[in-house]
Amino acid sequence: MQLSRRTFGFGILASGLAGCSMAPPQLPDVARSGLAADLRPIPNTGYDLWVASFLPRARQQGLSDATLSSAFRGTGFLPGVVTRDRNQTESTRTLEDYLSIAASDERVAKGRAALLRHGATLRSIEARYGVPAEVVTAIWGLESFYGERRGEIPVVSSTSTLAFDGRRGSFFEKQLIAALRIVQNGDIPAHRMTGSWAGAMGHTQFMPTSYEAYAVDFTGDGRRDIWSDDPTDALASAAAYLSRSGWRAGIRWGGLEGTTSGDRIVQPQDGGPRFAVTGNFQAIKRYNNSDLYAIGVGHLSDRIAGAGPLQVQFPPDEWGLRKADRIALQQRLTARGFDTGGTDGVVGPMTRDAIARYQRATGQTATGAPSLTLLRGLG
Repeated sequence: MQLSRRTFGFGILASGLAGCSMAPPQLPDVARSGLAADLRPIPNTGYDLWVASFLPRARQQGLSDATLSSAFRGTGFLPGVVTRDRNQTESTRTLEDYLSIAASDERVAKGRAALLRHGATLRSIEARYGVPAEVVTAIWGLESFYGERRGEIPVVSSTSTLAFDGRRGSFFEKQLIAALRIVQNGDIPAHRMTGSWAGAMGHTQFMPTSYEAYAVDFTGDGRRDIWSDDPTDALASAAAYLSRSGWRAGIRWGGLEGTTSGDRIVQPQDGGPRFAVTGNFQAIKRYNNSDLYAIGVGHLSDRIAGAGPLQVQFPPDEWGLRKADRIALQQRLTARGFDTGGTDGVVGPMTRDAIARYQRATGQTATGAPSLTLLRGLG
C-alpha cells in the first residue's frame, strides 16, 4: 500500500500563513540523513505559489494555522519524487520471479523469527480481527521487510510535491489533507511522519487516507502509531484493514489447484501453476490490487507457518532459461568477479550489468541479455 523535502521560498509560504507563529525554516533531522540528493528540498517558486494557494483550502477542511505552520516547517519541493512518479513502468515480472523475491529464503527466515518474537501480540490481534498471525506477518514482510524499510521521506513534502506536480494532483492533495489531519489529531508530529516517495507510511505502508480509515490504537496509548519501532499498532491496523475488507476467519486464502478448495481459479503466468482462491484472496487484493501481491502474501504466510516451497514447474523464460539455469548463470558470473547482487534466479539490473561487463571483457557485444549460450560459455 505505499519521498523528500525543502527550505527555500518561505517568503510566499510565510505570507500564506499570516497570523501563524512561523519559526525560521529548518530541515528536519530525518531529511538530513542518508536521503538521496534528489529527495531533499530544492528551490521552486511554482511549488511555493502552489502551497500558498493550498493553505486556504486546507483551512476550509478544518486544519488550524498551528497545524499548518508546524507541518510545513522545513518542507519543500522534492524533484526525485516527481521523477519516480513519472518513471513508473508497467510491471512485467513473472509470478516465478515475484515469488522468488516475495518468499525468498531470507524473507521466510525473518518472517518466522518475527512471528516468534511478536507471537503474543499477533495472536491477540488475530483474536480480535480474525486474521491469522502469519498473514499479518506476511503483509509486514512484503510492505517493509518487517519494519527494516519503512521509508525516510517526509510525507508532507512528498504529497505536496506530487499534488503540485499535477499528474495525479487531486489524489495527492487528498493524501496531503489526510496527512495534515493526522498531525492535527496528535498521532504523530509532522517531522516524524515519514514514508515512501509516494507517501505510504510505517511498518505496513498505509497511505494517509487509508490510515484515517483503518488505522487503530491497539496499544491503548491514545495514538495510532504505525511509525515507531514497536510495530503493534501497524500490525493491528493491517488486520483491521483486512477484516473490514471482508476477511473471514477460519478460511484459507487459497493454494495450489488440487491442494485446497476455492471459489475460483487464477493463473497469473501462462504455463505456470493455477491457484484455487477464496474470498480472503480478494480481501488481500483490497490491500494491494494485484494477483501477484495476493499470492505473494498467501504463499509467504504459508511459508512462515512452516510450509515448504511450491513444488511446481514453471515454464522457461523468454531466453529459454529455467530458474535453475538463471541461478547457475548468476553463480558463474559472480565466481568470475562479475557480481550479480545475489543468486536468486531473478534477472534484474545488477545481473544484466554483470552480463554486459562480462561480455565487454570477453570481446562480445554488450547486450546484457542472458542466454543458454552465455551460460554454457561460462562453463
